[in-house]
Amino acid sequence: MDLATASVAEADAQSFFRRCGRILINGDFVPPRNDQFIPAIDPATEQVIAHVPAAGRADVDTAVAAARNAFEHGPWSRMNPSERARLMYRLADAVERNMDELALLETLDNGKPLKASRSIDVMGSAEKLRYFAGWVTKIGGETASLSAPGDWHAYTLREPVGVAALIVPWNFPLMMAVTKMAPALAAGCTVILKPAEQTSLTALRLGELVQEVGFPAGVVNIVTGYGEIAGAALAEHPGVDKISFTGSTEVGKLILRAAAGNLKRVTLELGGKSPVLVFPDADIEAAVAGVSRFIFSNSGQVCAAGSRLYAHRKIFDALVSGIAEKAKSLKVGPGVDASAEMGPLVSEEQLDRVLGYMRSGIEAGASLVAGGSRLDRRGYFVAPTIFTGTTCQMAVQREEVFGPVLCAAYFDEDGLDAIAAEANNTDYGLSAYIWTRDLGVAHKLARKLKAGFVRVNGGPLDNALPFGGYKQSGWGRENAKAGIDAYTEVKAVAIAL
Repeated sequence: MDLATASVAEADAQSFFRRCGRILINGDFVPPRNDQFIPAIDPATEQVIAHVPAAGRADVDTAVAAARNAFEHGPWSRMNPSERARLMYRLADAVERNMDELALLETLDNGKPLKASRSIDVMGSAEKLRYFAGWVTKIGGETASLSAPGDWHAYTLREPVGVAALIVPWNFPLMMAVTKMAPALAAGCTVILKPAEQTSLTALRLGELVQEVGFPAGVVNIVTGYGEIAGAALAEHPGVDKISFTGSTEVGKLILRAAAGNLKRVTLELGGKSPVLVFPDADIEAAVAGVSRFIFSNSGQVCAAGSRLYAHRKIFDALVSGIAEKAKSLKVGPGVDASAEMGPLVSEEQLDRVLGYMRSGIEAGASLVAGGSRLDRRGYFVAPTIFTGTTCQMAVQREEVFGPVLCAAYFDEDGLDAIAAEANNTDYGLSAYIWTRDLGVAHKLARKLKAGFVRVNGGPLDNALPFGGYKQSGWGRENAKAGIDAYTEVKAVAIAL
């Protein structure tokens, strides 16, 4: 970003800070009824940069009523698919057009490097909107051949589930908002979006763009607030037909219990403790780069982070040494610094959590190869950290840290069953990573791993691939056709001819 562009983005952001104290309900930005607000804190400076509404149950009730009315009686349900798709394409263009401002807001609110905010969060959101806009005209049912006596015409329909509550995390605020909103809108649902209280700015700015491009009132509602208040109210609300949540497994279980009241449909994308398996024939240079990227990107605040490294003894020392060199050379700094490769953790609470796991690893007897401490500067910065000698009895290896902390161990055996058993020795099953040149090993091991997404020698998180987890990593899938299906109900129709 050149100086002129940066200056414009900064001015736009400052202007937005002065108007972000309202929530979007039924096509209007309104103040919270309780007149309560949450400080938005720049994690690189620990300074308050804005205040966003702390919406209460009354605001949630109003938002749900608006979404219900728009779904049942508004123009949204009467629009043909191509009209809905056109609005989504226009929103994608608006996101891209405002890329510099949105990226700066994301970096100031979350802490991640500006380059990542632009390429991953903002451009990724625009592409996701376009991907799901393409699905709008392709949602349909199937014909069925019945075996019952008589002459029948039978088919199925896929219909929107209704009002969807979308609760998103703070690690990829804009991207996760769009990840849920885009397929919901494509399926014909109306939505209430509840961003994380730590990172609500880009969601509110997205709401302004929703208005700008002409979505009907009530189709998209954005309610900011604390999870235990606004989020809980949405999870248990009888007027909500579907809830999609991304966040911790602990909160996911709370949402599941709350959703039981009216048996609302539930998608949960939860925690992970993903294994990384490196074989002696792997391209070590590529593995070093890939393993480092999948644990240190976004300061390790990624549900699919490759946080448990298992490498063959033959290459273990060389691999860990290379990753340690990468960790020590990473430029850690404020996201607005163009040279920064890793930003701060998102909040003081998250800083305390990650430091606690670092201390527990040391106290449990793990060997510290790199990092292991907070950086001596203002902001919630920690050093990229690597432990060796960890075991599954240690909390730092067993539990999700959600920080730039890698636990490394080696294996001797060549039997894939034993390797897979060690990789699967976790409550989670979101992702897994394999590094090998042997495609036979790759295919065989991929089938043995209990994970929703297996990446061999790298691999992108693409819109065309479903994403979700086994075991306590969640329910359901996002992205691809599965992401659309999650916001639909299937209706069977049989007609006697």
